[in-house]
Amino acid sequence: MVVDIEKLLSMKEFKDGDKDTLSQKLKAVENLIRSYTNNNFQNRTMRINAPVVNGIIQGHCPYFREGDTIQVSNSKVNNGLYGITAISETEIKVEGEIYDFPVNTITKVVYPPDVQKGVLDLMIWEKNNREKVGIKSETLSRHSVTYYDQDSSNQVMGYPVSLLGFLKPYVKPRF
Repeated sequence: MVVDIEKLLSMKEFKDGDKDTLSQKLKAVENLIRSYTNNNFQNRTMRINAPVVNGIIQGHCPYFREGDTIQVSNSKVNNGLYGITAISETEIKVEGEIYDFPVNTITKVVYPPDVQKGVLDLMIWEKNNREKVGIKSETLSRHSVTYYDQDSSNQVMGYPVSLLGFLKPYVKPRF
């Protein structure tokens, strides 16, 4: 995951948050970032090829740790992101369902600190402002609400453009 769920829950904005809901939102934001930037944030020097047997990756990499995010690729059935839940000298257990397959390329996913900080900002914005999306100004006396247009110049994938500026250095061209 981009940000450790425990770190998010320790913040004052999310003290009373539901762990499962926050986890789902973090996964959604992670997919949004990967899609928007066309960047998979893989560290290709931390990679192994290993089979999956009985839902467990049969292999070891000294750079993988419990809680890390890995990407499985070059597999006909397991392509995707997985969080490591347990690791030993010969096996790697991941969250979610992973299917038996003889050839899988497993690569560690590493997000830079500024991307992690940006995700925290997005999550705080999501919690505090999501229900106010589209309101440009609001007056109480003689109640008046002004809305602004939501187009590509002021929002991207449901978030204000100003909040996604941290992704600009990581955007890769699409071919």
